[in-house]
Amino acid sequence: MTGPARDGSRGADLGGGQGGDRGAGGPAETGAERDPGLQPERTRLAWRRTTLSSTVAAVLAAKTTLHGGGSVTGVLVCALCCALWLTFLAIAHRRIRVLAAATGGEGPPALTPRHATAATLCTVALAVCAAALVF
Repeated sequence: MTGPARDGSRGADLGGGQGGDRGAGGPAETGAERDPGLQPERTRLAWRRTTLSSTVAAVLAAKTTLHGGGSVTGVLVCALCCALWLTFLAIAHRRIRVLAAATGGEGPPALTPRHATAATLCTVALAVCAAALVF
């Protein structure tokens, strides 16, 4: 256990200050800049994860349709799932390209409301179609 130094200073404070307060030496005070490439990278990964999830839902919808005997309704719902998946894939691929192309300090442009709405509707509709095939 360490005590105060002989010259009266407190010594190294490894606890981060009183009560969890970061105090001096935090990222804002030391001049450390954030990496502008991290946020677009996380966003690209999120788009890829969502695309993978929608791919799994579409594949499971196709498997359920084929395994269930292939009724007309099942085939139509499966075709709708595939169309929704392709639409979402196109939107996600476009956004991933925009994020990858963004360089400089400004970052990528914001997702347009039209594309955000389309991606959301495709995701929700794909989930509803896949759930309809299961139940």
